[in-house]
Amino acid sequence: MRPLTTQWVANAVGGELVADVTARVTSVVKDSRDAFEDALYVAFVGERVDGHDYAPQAFAAGASLALVSQPVPGPHVLVDDVTAALGRLAAAYLALLRAEGEIRVIGITGSNGKTTTKDVLAQVLPDAVAPQGSFNNEIGLPLTVLRADRSTRHLVLEMGASAPGDLAYLTRIAPLDIAVVLTVGSAHLGGYGSPEALAEEKATLLDGLLPGGVALLNADDARVAAMAERPVLAEGGRRTVTFGTAGSADVHAGALDLDRGRATFTVEAAGASADVSLTLVGEHHVTNALAATAVALECGLDLESASALVGAARPLSAHRMALTERADGVWILDDSYNASPESMAAALRALKNVATTGRSFAVVGEMREMGASSRAGHEKVGLDVVRLRIDHLLAVGEGARPVYVSAVREGSWGDEAAHVATIDEARAYLDERLTRGDTVLIKASHGSGLWRLADEMLGVDA
Repeated sequence: MRPLTTQWVANAVGGELVADVTARVTSVVKDSRDAFEDALYVAFVGERVDGHDYAPQAFAAGASLALVSQPVPGPHVLVDDVTAALGRLAAAYLALLRAEGEIRVIGITGSNGKTTTKDVLAQVLPDAVAPQGSFNNEIGLPLTVLRADRSTRHLVLEMGASAPGDLAYLTRIAPLDIAVVLTVGSAHLGGYGSPEALAEEKATLLDGLLPGGVALLNADDARVAAMAERPVLAEGGRRTVTFGTAGSADVHAGALDLDRGRATFTVEAAGASADVSLTLVGEHHVTNALAATAVALECGLDLESASALVGAARPLSAHRMALTERADGVWILDDSYNASPESMAAALRALKNVATTGRSFAVVGEMREMGASSRAGHEKVGLDVVRLRIDHLLAVGEGARPVYVSAVREGSWGDEAAHVATIDEARAYLDERLTRGDTVLIKASHGSGLWRLADEMLGVDA
């Protein structure tokens, strides 16, 4: 982070400064345990914890300032709403970086694939700053912006949305040079009511483009492709570039093949072509790879270099299609960070492609934030398991029971399908059955807690 004076911070957020104006800020943290010298500690009030109570610990660790909504002992900036103030700080800071140097801002949204595409770009673009994990909301995005500095050439932002207006708010904080829309699926559908309303929300990302900005749209998703016709708000206009497996896309893939779940293909753009071999597991990552390639080309990389870097990119964020072989020869395919009907179907296909040496086990938990479509979405997962001929299904938790019921109705009975209530029961079920060569997919929304099972099975410390 570029050093800031405490007075500059107070001016940017429009707050009351109660501090030594000669101090400076060189980082921003929301956890007092992460504070160090010259940090700005942001005190959020959560459901269980009031961050104001931990301001003394932050100051003891070296923090020079706190952003608060109530007075605390020590230097602070007092505001009415800490979250809104953090957004104003990030917006002002990004404007400062633009005035002082060259920085290109890339925003990525979509029902699926945001985090993977962001992680790939973090490894492809030179001098890039990207979110750690899935910092994609009104708190995580400003914190990512505030990690950039004068040397940052590419700021890659994951932009999530769970209610109307979310993306408009995020792009007001960080106006975009490049807007990437991946998919419109069922994730967070409960906050919108219909796929059409969700598509409209995703399309507002294009409204956040700066004059002359570029919209990168997935030609394989009809709702995304239709966004090319959205009226242009910026006076300087915008360009549209498409990516996908369709030959009509500006950046497209051909000659697609899979080897134990990893895709190889040829990417073509502007009359040139290059071969790509992904380290990422799952055919669905071809879309993410093409999106990352399209961004790289817009940022000045040639197709050969971009393809090589995209192919070599590894998963960076935990619990996202990570394939690991344990010492006992059992393979764990951990995709337990999040889930929607579309990503669940993609993960099941990946399991089928990966499980070439033994039996396949699909361990699935609840998909959350789906609203009225929840039961139908879970029932479809059960159908997919049977129709893909996955050897064993284990549904975990009450929210995932419809998956089990649907699979049994479709034809999985006996020991082919089971339902358990808890993670401990799931662990016992698997420990009793798994043998060398078997592959286990673990997939659910993060809030279901099934990621803990993945950590346990891989021996990851909590």
